[in-house]
Amino acid sequence: MKRIAILAMLTAWSVAWSITSRAQGISIAEYERQSQEAAKKQQKVNRKAAKKQRKMLRKAGKKQRKAMKQYQKAQRNSVGKVNRR
Repeated sequence: MKRIAILAMLTAWSVAWSITSRAQGISIAEYERQSQEAAKKQQKVNRKAAKKQRKMLRKAGKKQRKAMKQYQKAQRNSVGKVNRR
């Protein structure tokens, strides 16, 4: 009787042990998949931020060129007014 009980307990324990080892293997693969997804998301966020920064730099350059044109135009007009007198 004791032998049967020990054999059943040993069988149950080995089955439980193999299930946990398989579950750990799955979790490692799952962790790797989640890690890859997180890396992809981070790359997407980085690309989006870089695109936004490039757009802001283009806008700033455009504003600066426009301000420079207005300044040069004002300078030409002020020189023209001085020469007329």
